[in-house]
Amino acid sequence: MIANMPRHPSIVTQLAPSATLMQAVAKHWKEYLMEAAELATLMFFICSFATWIYSGESPVRHWELSNMTKSFFMGSAVAVTTWLIIHSPFGRRTGAHFNPAITLTYFYLNRVHRWDAFFYIIFQFVGGITGVLMAHELLGHRLSTPPVCYVITTPGGYGTIVAFIAEFVLSGLLMGIVLYATNMWPLAKFCPIMVAGITVLYYVLCPSLSGYSVNPARSFSSAFFARIWQGIWVYFAAPCMGMLAAAMTYLRKRGPEKVYCAKIFHDPHSVCPFNCHFDQLCRKP
Repeated sequence: MIANMPRHPSIVTQLAPSATLMQAVAKHWKEYLMEAAELATLMFFICSFATWIYSGESPVRHWELSNMTKSFFMGSAVAVTTWLIIHSPFGRRTGAHFNPAITLTYFYLNRVHRWDAFFYIIFQFVGGITGVLMAHELLGHRLSTPPVCYVITTPGGYGTIVAFIAEFVLSGLLMGIVLYATNMWPLAKFCPIMVAGITVLYYVLCPSLSGYSVNPARSFSSAFFARIWQGIWVYFAAPCMGMLAAAMTYLRKRGPEKVYCAKIFHDPHSVCPFNCHFDQLCRKP
């Protein structure tokens, strides 16, 4: 675990940066596939949990749960899945972005090379679609028919503007927590559990506002199969803008030298594909 590792610069094994497209593919193709697998896993379980909790054919319907209780169960299940993915060998290797908005933000912060950012984002979308496809093959009409409907995210009853504001604020808070946690030594080891905790909170508070996405690839994957594109621009624009706003605020407060790496959880035993300075954080008293 990160808390037990020695504070010595040699703990960080960094892959060489990718100057060209072909170099990026040659050096980091494994990370691209891992990112796809991570989001495929997340989407598969999001679809599976939603079917189990919300489908009219699920045995859970006999429990007569309130909407808030269902949201809590759904958020808890997704939070645990997210935590496990971050701590998995794939998540430790790639940084566990599985979100184009996070990758774009770290590209803005100069911690991800442009070609790596490009392929990370492409493979995140591919992974999301793959995960929903696998869930559809397993769950069939229980996933595709209402009220589950591929777990699409659409603006709630308060309208598109409110949904945009909700996604913008939630995305910004999430990225802000990630940036402050991963770049402060006492908090770095707790970042995955913070992400999991805020996931539960968001699911409980926001289903009636925006459905809670903060991830363009997550929303696109569901909309792709449901063929429902209502308000899809919200789920592309708001997460990216919210996370970029959080990054800009962080830079003003702490400066670019206080962004050490692009990993959500930095495992010293996994190589780092990014412009990594995590060893500097490790040397701090």
